[in-house]
Amino acid sequence: MPKPVKPAWVIEKERSRRAAAQETVWLFGIHAVRDALANPRRQKLRLVLTKNAADRLGEAIAEGGLEPEIVDPRKFSVPIDEGSVHQGAALEVKPLDWGSLEDLAASGAGQPLLVLLDRVTDPHNVGAVLRSAEVFGARAVIAPHRHSAPETGALAKTASGALERQPYLRVGNLGETMEKLKAMGYILLGLEGEAATTLAEGLAGTAGRPVALVLGAEGPGLREKTRETCDRLVRIPAAGGFGSLNVSNAAAVALYAAASR
Repeated sequence: MPKPVKPAWVIEKERSRRAAAQETVWLFGIHAVRDALANPRRQKLRLVLTKNAADRLGEAIAEGGLEPEIVDPRKFSVPIDEGSVHQGAALEVKPLDWGSLEDLAASGAGQPLLVLLDRVTDPHNVGAVLRSAEVFGARAVIAPHRHSAPETGALAKTASGALERQPYLRVGNLGETMEKLKAMGYILLGLEGEAATTLAEGLAGTAGRPVALVLGAEGPGLREKTRETCDRLVRIPAAGGFGSLNVSNAAAVALYAAASR
């Protein structure tokens, strides 16, 4: 009997799953490498250090349980972008698995507070958002798989260790995720510079309710479908007529306001 032929979409899904399982990330920089070595959730594969970096990371190396490769600073040959400030430290790892959206949103650590990023692709912005999310106790930062910054060394270095502790969950469809969060009781506040309602007004009356802050990329901002799915659109008031914040600064201000309710 001939073996049934799998549909093309099933084959593609299986291929993507296998590729994801094989994917690795090179983290670099003393702080990013130290925090990854100390993270028991992180699967560590290869540690490349100069003698100076090894001296600085002494205790962390022992904690990470991975024998380092000591190399000449002039021959620091690892696959990271040329010009990256690696400080003589690089660590190859598997991406972190933070579990399901439902578990994080419903019972994750910290306040019932989330950050959703709509097509924010700059790893430096996402890294900065992760730092703010950790500082203000958000449960997760959520972004779509496509058109978002993946877990990279540049993102980890900007996050300055927050990537190891602050859940960064990438989902298949941001719109569907927003609908799921609304069904779980989350109030979705979309940050839009032209909104009539201020952030403070949008947060009024939400005490005790879970809140998700939705931010778009600089320039295009929130997509139309994303705006329509939000419960309210809010703005951060500016003293001047042309004042504006980049996405990571706006996230920090909004997180502080939401966490201080």
